[in-house]
Formats: sequence, C-alpha cells, structure tokens
Amino acid sequence: MEQHEIETLRDKVPCAAVLEREGWKVDVKESTARAVKHRRGAGEIIIVIHGGRGWFDPLSDAKGDVFTLAGHLAGIGFPAAVDAVRGLVGHVPATRFWNRPQRTGSPSSITERWGRRRPLTIGSRAWRYLADERAIPICILRAAIAQGLLREGPSGSIWTAHVDGTRQLIGWEERGPQWRGFSTGGSKELFRFGNDAALRFCVTEAAIDAMSLAALEGMRADTLYVSTGGGWSPASDAAIREIAERPDILIAAATDNDRQGEIYAGRLQEIVRETGCRYQRLRPSTQDWNSDLQGRPKGNPGMEGERRAESLPHARPSRQGRLRPASAGP
Repeated sequence: MEQHEIETLRDKVPCAAVLEREGWKVDVKESTARAVKHRRGAGEIIIVIHGGRGWFDPLSDAKGDVFTLAGHLAGIGFPAAVDAVRGLVGHVPATRFWNRPQRTGSPSSITERWGRRRPLTIGSRAWRYLADERAIPICILRAAIAQGLLREGPSGSIWTAHVDGTRQLIGWEERGPQWRGFSTGGSKELFRFGNDAALRFCVTEAAIDAMSLAALEGMRADTLYVSTGGGWSPASDAAIREIAERPDILIAAATDNDRQGEIYAGRLQEIVRETGCRYQRLRPSTQDWNSDLQGRPKGNPGMEGERRAESLPHARPSRQGRLRPASAGP
C-alpha cells in the first residue's frame, strides 16, 4: 500500500472506532476533552489523545496510532492491522465528548488567565461543589485558599494550581460537576498543599484526593500533600526525584486503590530505590481518598496516616533508606 493511502486511512478512522468495535467503553468520569479513557474488563485501559489520532496504555509502554492500536488489541501484524482499519472507514464512534466553549483569539498567558479568576469564596458554586459534593472540610478549603491554590472556574468548577519548586504557577487541574481537564497551555508538575519543608511527602493522583487525604489525616504538619494531576509527566517525575533526594525524606505512595494506582506506586518505589529515601504505601479503603472521605461518618475527627499503611513487605519506612519487611522491629 502506498504511503498516501496509509495517511488517508489514518485520517479517516479514529482510534475510538477500533476500540468501540472491540467492546471498549468510554469512562466519562475519568476522561477529559483531550484524553478520553476507554475501559474493557478489569484493569484494561486505553487513553485516546491527539483528537482521536493517537493512544497510549497508562499501564504499559504501548502507544501509537490507529494501526498500532488495531495490531495491539488483536495481536496481528501491520498488514492485517491495515485491513482491519480499512474495514472501519465511514464508521462514526458513539464516543461522548465534552462541549467546551470555543475560544476566540489567542489564549492569554497562564498567569493572566489565573489572575482573572477570583479565589474560592464561601457559598459560591465552586465552594459548594468542594464542600458539599466532595465533602472537603472548611478548614482544609481555608488552608488551600491561604496558600493561593484555588480559583473558581466556569460553571461551578474549581481550578487547583500546579506549581514548580519555587511555587511559580505553571498550570492547573480543572474539576467540576460536568467537567474534568487541565489548563490549555499549562504544564503538569505538582499540586503542592501543606508544608514545603516537610519530611513526609504524600503523592496522590488528583488535587481533590490530596486535600481529601489531608482531611482524613487531620492535615499533618509534617506532611506535604501533592497531586500529579491524573498522569505522570516527566516534570512530575523530576520534581518527585528532587524531593526524594533531600535528607530524611519519606515518600508515601498515596495513589488510588486500583491497577493504575499500583503502577504509579511502583514508579515511586523505583525512585525510592534509586535515591535511598524512606517509603510508605498508603492505600484508600475504596477506590480513592475522596470516596473514603465522603463515606466517613460525620463528626469523625480524621485518621492518622500511619493507620492507612498496608501490612505489606514494603509498607514500613526504613531510616536506612531500604524497603523494610513489615515484620521488622521498630
């Protein structure tokens, strides 16, 4: 087949068409307009990007275009994958997309756009979303506001700042009742909530989970709660490694209680092995920390983080920088 025919097929058939034919479904809750998560069965995930022309598996190194996707799913070579894709020309997948308002003109800078949004205010739609729907306690919201981490987005959504090591704004997570995304033109590094000089460093997958864990633990003064923004960018990896190299740091993998969370926890363990810092695995009882928080009985003063440490061989931190057996003494 000529190269121009390959390119024509690539343009005509989106990755979602291949996934839909194979029985995959869109996970609306976990998708954004630019990264649509598809699931099939337990633990199978494919994320479609680049307007439907690219994909990757967050649980492995697999990625590519529509042809590599067809080959990956069916275990076939390139010629057979081309034939499979050719059979989908004209098929329109029933993928649900998000209707974001069209932008006019060139987008403003990250700092300008952030500055035009007001900080979270008591009683606003964004406040009610976090306090009522997400059960974030008022004391946690006030602490995050005091650190300049929250802004009110459109339609009752909330923006949570991602900053670099000097606390310079570089982007933000966007969450709301009907919206999930990341700032256009922004960069993912870390949402940092708490004490920058802390020796305990809890890594979650979303800013709302970071605030939820802080609420469950009573916002420990010795802890910095961070979020990677639902992914694992090179900037996030570099920032975590830099923190892990500080003396006496304890890295707590507080990622979700699912396969993806375990993959991220494994990456944190690898950083621990390379840097020699201490390590702890914190696993929510449900899928994530916000679900745990919402299910907590009213009036519960919060739990101590150590009680969430799993009784696993890697759960207890070692001051010698090694992953210590859980059966070891104090």
